[in-house]
Amino acid sequence: MFNANLTNCDKEPIHIPGKIQSHGFLIVTDNQYNISFCSENVINFLSVEAKVLLDQPLVLLENYLENPSPTGFLVQLIMLGKANNSFESFNPYTIDIQGAAYNLIISSTGDYYLLEFEPDLSNLQDDLQRVVGRSLSEMLGDSDLPKLLKNAAVQIKKIIDYDRVMIYKFLEDGHGEVVAEEKNTELNGWLGLHYPASDIPQQARELYKINHTRLISDVQTEPSAISTFQEISATTLDLTHSVLRAVSPIHIQYLKNMGVASSFSISIMSHGELWGLVACHNYTPRFINYKERESANLIGQVLSSALTFRQQEEDLLKSNRLKGAIVALSKGLLRNTNIEEALFSQPVTLMHAVDATGVVMAYDNRFFTDGITPDDSFLKELINWLNENMEHQFYESNSFPAEYPAALRFKDCASGIVACRLSKELKEYIIWFRPEYISTVNWAGDPNKDDGLNAEGLSQISPRKSFEVWSQTVRYTANTWANEDIKSAILIREEVAFAISKKASEVRVLNEKLKEAYDELDAFSYTISHDLKNPLTSIKSYSQLLARNESLDSKGKTMVDRILISTDKMEVMIKEVLRYSQVGQHKTYPTYVNMEKLLQDLREELLISSEHENLQIIIGDSKEVYGDQTMVMQVFSNLLGNAVKYSKNSVDPIVKVSCEDTGDCIQYSVADNGIGIDPKDMDKIFELFTRSDDVSAYEGTGVGLSIVKKIMEKHNGKIWIESNPQEGSVFYVSFNKSVSANNPVQVSS
Repeated sequence: MFNANLTNCDKEPIHIPGKIQSHGFLIVTDNQYNISFCSENVINFLSVEAKVLLDQPLVLLENYLENPSPTGFLVQLIMLGKANNSFESFNPYTIDIQGAAYNLIISSTGDYYLLEFEPDLSNLQDDLQRVVGRSLSEMLGDSDLPKLLKNAAVQIKKIIDYDRVMIYKFLEDGHGEVVAEEKNTELNGWLGLHYPASDIPQQARELYKINHTRLISDVQTEPSAISTFQEISATTLDLTHSVLRAVSPIHIQYLKNMGVASSFSISIMSHGELWGLVACHNYTPRFINYKERESANLIGQVLSSALTFRQQEEDLLKSNRLKGAIVALSKGLLRNTNIEEALFSQPVTLMHAVDATGVVMAYDNRFFTDGITPDDSFLKELINWLNENMEHQFYESNSFPAEYPAALRFKDCASGIVACRLSKELKEYIIWFRPEYISTVNWAGDPNKDDGLNAEGLSQISPRKSFEVWSQTVRYTANTWANEDIKSAILIREEVAFAISKKASEVRVLNEKLKEAYDELDAFSYTISHDLKNPLTSIKSYSQLLARNESLDSKGKTMVDRILISTDKMEVMIKEVLRYSQVGQHKTYPTYVNMEKLLQDLREELLISSEHENLQIIIGDSKEVYGDQTMVMQVFSNLLGNAVKYSKNSVDPIVKVSCEDTGDCIQYSVADNGIGIDPKDMDKIFELFTRSDDVSAYEGTGVGLSIVKKIMEKHNGKIWIESNPQEGSVFYVSFNKSVSANNPVQVSS
């Protein structure tokens, strides 16, 4: 047997209490129309004990009823309801019992049929059916939701004349709030008071979704037990659909502690869920018969429809507003290749997609913000937390500091967040923020209820006895995110994710086209340069023949000499272009290059070819690099050759080669004490056929450094320079240490 107390009242099986309220009686028949259960208080109504009726044909019950209906009419009613799959068409069926009218209400539960008999007499004086129609138009006379609820409370009190009528709304966590009230003037007002979820636990709320009215006529009466016979004594009778179902003793004590003698509730439904209750209290016993309860239920249905319509209307207005923002943002994403500009620099921004006070997009290793948001250092922490804790693509909270305590210091802007993940690997997110909303919740008594112990030390039912207002300040929470906010956030995430994916695809296509154009340009340069050599050779040959012609005057010979000089220059330039284009055409064969040997070989060649007897080439520690042997040779041949060339006018020219392992890279530097480079020329010295303004006295075409740069790019490396005029230059080249998976490692000697 289940023992209810205040720690387990949410598990109390209130649908199988084994008892009924004693203002009526219950007969239960099986599929063979034999009486299987009977409330023990039947003797108070029919002057026959329950045990006499148990396990007897249902027709026996008719002997105790004063009704002109034909014999077997109870069975016929059940059979008619079975055929129609409903008993609503004849519920209630009026029957006379000992000179008084009773309502028979039939329902089914499993393999059994419940026959419940209630008095037809009511404490209401007016014809409820007639009064309801007139009141509905007044109740619905205002489109404003608070006024609608107030009008409903006023009209319902007029109809059923209870001392207090409240509209009680269930909030997200299950606790409730009185949002409208009409009462007798001598009573204290309860408008705005909150009640803990345990006052109407979950299983009770589920029953209110099935049975839309619930009457407790007198809390002081004792419920009547339900009897059965030995053979089915272990069977549990489900009273979910019973109108007489007994009340939880916890709830009875709760009403007694409030001083309430009778209560009546009407369910308010919205979108298939229990929105709230019309909770009616009377301080003296009060009975409303079945017909009047059904009429009152009509009020609940109309109010439910009105609430649903009002909510749908509000949701639609908000939805249209947010959808308009999404449409504008989507168009911006289509127009702009710059995603952050489309989302943050237009008249409609990400802030308009969700009702928030701040928004941030973590994208491309940067934060883009609008409105009031935490600082970048916290945003980095937040992104890391989301990356570890978000199980899906979406996360929302209206009390974020409770879930992530580090957010407490940003409660003024980040007590509520909605986060959408764009990429877990890249840590890219869109996050909307809301500030803390400090509110005071007035509870009807301290919601922290405790069990008491009786004289035997056993747990006893003792709901709180005081309903004095108990105030609680709620902090570190934001206004709850509406469904429309969530939907809009998910929609805009999809739009942004699509735009990012599209942009990435476009970049890949452009890179492929650029690579193709680059390859074609290399091939074109090589072809043109190669093809130009033949006509240039002819020009040079004929010019040489002309130069040997004795008949030419001095002016003609001068012109021929100039042609030959220009031809030689052009020949050099063509060779350089060929060298440059061959870098792109050359297929690389990366190996670990022995740099000590390579540098020493270059040093010896340069010292032999140099005319300066004081030239020093100092080579420090040399670490091997991973690259193409021929191309690496070209890089250092150019750098060392330039260093020697541009320092030849120094009294003691010195060229130093150094090496450093930076962890990821091997970095070489080539320093000289030559003429240096003007800062204004540094950006262009790596361009093809470009030289500094002050090097005209030195041989060169302006191709060498362009080749070096191209080789370093081909190796995914870098080249840069530090220099000051007349102080020398330092060229740096950096080679990646990692080996490409596509290139096998070879060893060069």
